[in-house]
Amino acid sequence: MSSITENQEQKKQVKSMDELKKRKVVEHNDLITSIAKMDKTPLKIFELAVSCIDTDNPPKDNIIYLSKTELFAFFEVSDNDKHSRFKQAIEKMQKQAFFEIKEEKDKGYKFKSIVPIPFVEWTDYNDKVTIQFQPQIMPYLIDLKKNFTQYALSDVMELNSKYSIILYKWLSMYYNQYEHYKAKGGRREEQLEQYSNPSISIKELRLMTDTVNEYKEFWNFEKRVLKDPIEEITNHTSFNVTYEKIKKGRSIDSIVFHIEKKPVAKNENYKEEQQDTVYLQTKAEREGKQQVLFTKAMQSPYTKLLGEKWLINFSDTQDIPTMVGLLEKVYPLYDELKEARGLKGVETHLSYVASKQEGYSKRNVVKYLKTAIEGYLPTVALQDLEQPGRANYKKPRSLEEVAKDFLPYYQNETSEAEKEELRRLKAEIDKKLRGEGLDHE
Repeated sequence: MSSITENQEQKKQVKSMDELKKRKVVEHNDLITSIAKMDKTPLKIFELAVSCIDTDNPPKDNIIYLSKTELFAFFEVSDNDKHSRFKQAIEKMQKQAFFEIKEEKDKGYKFKSIVPIPFVEWTDYNDKVTIQFQPQIMPYLIDLKKNFTQYALSDVMELNSKYSIILYKWLSMYYNQYEHYKAKGGRREEQLEQYSNPSISIKELRLMTDTVNEYKEFWNFEKRVLKDPIEEITNHTSFNVTYEKIKKGRSIDSIVFHIEKKPVAKNENYKEEQQDTVYLQTKAEREGKQQVLFTKAMQSPYTKLLGEKWLINFSDTQDIPTMVGLLEKVYPLYDELKEARGLKGVETHLSYVASKQEGYSKRNVVKYLKTAIEGYLPTVALQDLEQPGRANYKKPRSLEEVAKDFLPYYQNETSEAEKEELRRLKAEIDKKLRGEGLDHE
């Protein structure tokens, strides 16, 4: 008899898990950037409860219903102590957990402190759990017309650190904007870049993660709040994320994150299994093009220079997306610098960049080098305006090149007499350009 009960319990768990994977969480951006004064478990209970809200039909009296089975599936709990641990988590959430929300108001900010879930009810004889939200938290969860973010509950379910959850929600907020404006338009290319590569100061990051008074040494803060959470997000959610540390003086001032959406491998596998001819052909063409560009990048003199300056390493040269990214996004800018300063000018720039680069976690060398050269080219242009002598020396034009300006159909089949006439013509033009031989009144 007990085995049947256990079997039924397993089926309920599986069904609950399938339902959870379909759920979405929707929150106002002010809530996402607020300070979550709670541990991982209360925070995850809150996220699970929010996923139950139907934003089109807000819950009556701000009440939603969960099942214990659903809760235990969400936390992947199966031991005999799960009921008492659930009770402890609820008590902790109600006694300690709250959000500090900062909103722009008039000429400054308005601050709110909200306990999100003040009332929870359950019994020891049935599966239902009643959760009531604080009325003040509801504007951040329903009737959201703008400045809101949606993300998958299944992603949150996989995260086992408070800092991972906070960072994942913050990264989702920016990447959602990137996807929206990339599809709909309305933003410049550099704005899209900022959405997929958002930046946050260390001060703001410490506030958001409630670590102002914790992990004072930066190495400890980085490991607990950045390195480990970013690794967890990359391993368990729909994002691939890297970051780089930006210095101001001798201290780390801010962090720039680089976000990419993982391909939906499941759909692609299905297409391959079904031998979708068009899909496979397109995929083969895309891979073939990438290989051609990769080969071209490897043959570029700029690749050799980058290697000599230790700005790229062996792993970079084996990574096709990295090398293609350099070829398409960075090398054309080096061509502009080469035009203005010669190859020696490019080498000097790369030596400077190499001397200034800082260590950062998982490298995004394309973004780093692109930012560096984009910042330098305007300086070069200004220098050439102010000091024309600094511009790259241009070789004098040949007689044949001058001739083509005046004889469009000129071919290199001129007689000696014609060449002499051309020399005379060029000399006369040069005199006029110098202001000689002109009649003055």
